[in-house]
Amino acid sequence: MTAIPSTAAARYRDVFGVAEFRTLFSLQTLQVGGDSVRTIALSVQTYALTGSPVAAALVFAAGMLPYVIGGALLLSLADRLPARRLLAGYHVLRFAVTALLALGILPLPAVLALLVAVGLFAPVGGAAVQARLPALLPGDGYVLGRSLFTMTSAGAQIAGQAAGGLLLAAISPAGALWLAAAGAALAALLAHTRLPDVPPTARSSSSGLAGETWRTNRLLLGRRPTRGLLLAGWLPISLSVGSEGVAVPYAAGSGRPDAAGLLLSAAAVGMFAGNFVVGRWMPAATRERLTLPLAMLTGAPLLLFAFEPGLPAACALMAAGTFGLGYELTVQQRLVDAVPEEIRGQALGLSGSGLMTGQAAGIGAAGALGEFLAPGHVMALCGAATLAACLCLARSLR
Repeated sequence: MTAIPSTAAARYRDVFGVAEFRTLFSLQTLQVGGDSVRTIALSVQTYALTGSPVAAALVFAAGMLPYVIGGALLLSLADRLPARRLLAGYHVLRFAVTALLALGILPLPAVLALLVAVGLFAPVGGAAVQARLPALLPGDGYVLGRSLFTMTSAGAQIAGQAAGGLLLAAISPAGALWLAAAGAALAALLAHTRLPDVPPTARSSSSGLAGETWRTNRLLLGRRPTRGLLLAGWLPISLSVGSEGVAVPYAAGSGRPDAAGLLLSAAAVGMFAGNFVVGRWMPAATRERLTLPLAMLTGAPLLLFAFEPGLPAACALMAAGTFGLGYELTVQQRLVDAVPEEIRGQALGLSGSGLMTGQAAGIGAAGALGEFLAPGHVMALCGAATLAACLCLARSLR
């Protein structure tokens, strides 16, 4: 295993020069792209078989719903099992589930049960990957590598959804699902053959899997420094991303219901740019100094939606707000430095599962408010709540 020297200024060529990082990066790309194709193909297949919009929506969301349960009960696996074995097993599970779904013979409850099973282990797989990055990419290398993962996740998700739409125009949903299954099989093969057999960082505990996960989660949330860092990573993002839950009605109110895709694409572009600039071009001292201002930037532009700007201005505001999401790179670096190596995987997994849950809750809450308030006012409230959270968490964000 070759790692970047901690004293070197990280560059992309250095990060990709680490063989294990290249493998983890490939696994991440295959997973996000494959899961995006699977989700859209399965939703289309389910709607064609049942004719039910509710069933299609359940299939779309089923993989995310159990994320919080997996984070609460299974995360200690990320520190107790070798990464190679855990990741190979996770991708074999993804392959088996996707292949079964491609057959198109299962009733809806069985389909949902399989998606829940994959969703339960998703935070564990993500935690195992993230726990390896600090060892491979010390110092600024970790920030650059983490930003690459964030940018690639966004890009692979968008590309996967676009590819899913193109595939469904050319082949059946079952064919698209078989391609997603092939991607999962390739990921399992890569994990088994290209990852080193590194021993786990923590020993097995007599308290059992769920008990150890609960114990460590309580430890992380019970200590003020780590609790503050976790909340700093969760709340500003969850509250600001909630605004995306009313993007469709906002676009419809402007007379362009099809423009919701432009708003969400602008948000993705802003996030990509923020992670690129903060991760690659900002010196460490500047990143540290701008953590709080960047976090507040995630909410400040949303305040202007109270004036219901037109589509070009709205897209610019969305991109400006998500540019600030680059603040999370510094928060993650601080969290890595604040926890011992033997629970690092679970700490990063708890950060990820809490963020996934918080974003779902934020989007749901914004959608509920949209029943009573104008979409622009809901988005402005999301911005105000984000700024309030940043001020309350200023100690952890400074």
